[in-house]
Amino acid sequence: MNARTEPPEAEADASARPPLLRELLLVAGLFLVYKFGRQLAAGHTGEAFRNAHHVWDLERALHLPGEGTVQSLLLHGDVLVHVANTYYATVHFPATAAFLVWLWLRRPAHYVWARRVLAALTAAALVLHLAFPLAPPRMLAATGLVDTARVYGPSVYGPPSTDHLSNQFAAMPSLHFGWALMLAIGLIVATRSRWRWLWLLHPLLTLLVIVGTANHFWLDSIMATVLLGLALRLIPLPHRTATTAGTAARRPVPVEERELVVAGR
Repeated sequence: MNARTEPPEAEADASARPPLLRELLLVAGLFLVYKFGRQLAAGHTGEAFRNAHHVWDLERALHLPGEGTVQSLLLHGDVLVHVANTYYATVHFPATAAFLVWLWLRRPAHYVWARRVLAALTAAALVLHLAFPLAPPRMLAATGLVDTARVYGPSVYGPPSTDHLSNQFAAMPSLHFGWALMLAIGLIVATRSRWRWLWLLHPLLTLLVIVGTANHFWLDSIMATVLLGLALRLIPLPHRTATTAGTAARRPVPVEERELVVAGR
């Protein structure tokens, strides 16, 4: 009896696993470039607020549901809004890192594909942050929304004038949502479990959190989806089917199968 539990394509993928040290340096370098680039977009306060008013008016013209509808659900209790703030502050980076680590260990070919897609999405987001600075809805009085992180905690942001670690005027697109959606797509593509579609709950929950906490407009997530779709269109999936077919072609035919073929002639 064959006791091997790993699928043949997983064994073939092992040869595609890139060196760990190189990947750590590459991912860290990309992150630092992105953080530095976001800082270049800081300081455009007036433009960011003007753009926020335009986005808010456009959403009303498009008859999108008000962000306040989601926030009102969170404000029914301190516990729920505190959980939402904690989710926003703590899940984004660790979940993406765990996703990449798992792919590197178990689906190396898919890891390279996912890393390229995330890098392309993040680079496109950086360009948009530079070209279209945008204040989040929590800063816009016209929205009537509460800055839930500041009121209920925990908060990852300080006052915009003194916050030198992040650019709070880079709301569009929402990488919180874009990365969460890529995580779900990547795990759906790379796995074969009948339950894998439940990973879509992660971007759905992320969407409700970023909107309900007034950190993003609906259009921030829509733009992230568009950019991710373009990245997925341009960066091809690894050819798992070809690998599997090649492995099956090399598999020895059991004696019983050969006897059945002969008997059927």
